[in-house]
Amino acid sequence: MLLGASVAPAQVVMQQSAQSVLRSGTPVALRIIENVTTREKKAKINDRVRLEVAEAVTVNGVTVIPAGSPAVGELTDVRYKGMWGKSGRLVGRALTVNANGRAIRLAGTFDTQGGGGTVGAVAVSAIVFAPAGFFMTGKSAEFPAGTVVRGFVDEDIPFTAAANAQPAGEPMVVR
Repeated sequence: MLLGASVAPAQVVMQQSAQSVLRSGTPVALRIIENVTTREKKAKINDRVRLEVAEAVTVNGVTVIPAGSPAVGELTDVRYKGMWGKSGRLVGRALTVNANGRAIRLAGTFDTQGGGGTVGAVAVSAIVFAPAGFFMTGKSAEFPAGTVVRGFVDEDIPFTAAANAQPAGEPMVVR
């Protein structure tokens, strides 16, 4: 090395990336893909429910969970319609969504109650004609295909958004 010569520092080129986190509790709109019903006792506890993401989930302008990503739910309670106007009921919970090859745990429940008026049906049949209650049944519960339910991200998910990543536009709704 020559005296008096200066050495230029080595220049290191680094690709910029931003570490971001999809936070636990972030809502995820989910669409039920297939009709789920208590009619003809088709639905059972622990049945899987096929879902898809209805609207993209974004963090800092980057799409983390794209619309249309497949998701899975599970039925946790099934009540069939019955005598005295008792209506059916379905209760489910969101389990996971598969986004960009990664399974993300979901939380949250969804339910429906087919029809109403159980109390009214019981009261009317008891007053008017007691045996009529045996022949009065409630309505079956149903989640028609296309029903939108809500789940929530159940864990913090760190992700790296590359500097050249395409920013997300408006959340896309798949119809």
